[in-house]
Amino acid sequence: MIVVKFGGHAMKDENGNFARAIAAALAIGEQVVIVHGGGPQIDLALKNKGITSQWIGGLRVTTPEIFDVVQDVLVNQIGKEVAAILSKSGINAHAISARDLPTIIAKRRTTLLNGTAVDLGFVGDVQSVNPAHLLELLGQGKVPVVAPISSDEDLTTGLNVNADFVAAAIAASLQASALIMMTDVAGIYRNWPDKSSLINKISSQELESIKSGFAEGMAPKVQATLDAISYGAKAVRIIDGTDPDSFVSALAAQGGTLVVA
Repeated sequence: MIVVKFGGHAMKDENGNFARAIAAALAIGEQVVIVHGGGPQIDLALKNKGITSQWIGGLRVTTPEIFDVVQDVLVNQIGKEVAAILSKSGINAHAISARDLPTIIAKRRTTLLNGTAVDLGFVGDVQSVNPAHLLELLGQGKVPVVAPISSDEDLTTGLNVNADFVAAAIAASLQASALIMMTDVAGIYRNWPDKSSLINKISSQELESIKSGFAEGMAPKVQATLDAISYGAKAVRIIDGTDPDSFVSALAAQGGTLVVA
């Protein structure tokens, strides 16, 4: 079982490399779940509507107006587009929202990753995962493509949950052999932007000890990685999703930054 987090910045698959890599994983008997983001697409949709959004600590402040746009882009546009691209390559993909069933229950996040109190609006923090719908789809030979919009505890309100955190929670709930996080950098750097400081392999304990030094964009990925390991995922590999060969390498247990328990 592999869970793949397909980031908005990595969603450039003009040559079909991502679809081919997923097909290769399926061909060797792996089950695959894809969790997608969509930051750049959401930014464009908000810009087109003349809506300005604010970021605090790597998380988007989500007003009701912004949530409606986020949900529409992630669920009605990107999820269906990713599933359609995979389907064209012969992959039986099925787009869902983490709000379906619901798969993920979240509560409003009231603090930043460093513990600072903050009002982020309709931003959620994962509380629990019910993998029943995912397991049903996997049992039917399908590849679930999951948008990270989740449900609140009362099942009445949707919450915008960071896709990295959703991928981490799903990977743990499914006891995935690996969580592959596709982003727009080659992995975790000790001293960004010094590219010679790329970390090839690191323990979750060491990563925990240095996590406060990461910039906002990488901070949620680092925390999601640590969460996935603590929840029970066996390993997390962060790779450059804009590199057409990186995912193939990751399936062969190579490249990027590998974080182990």
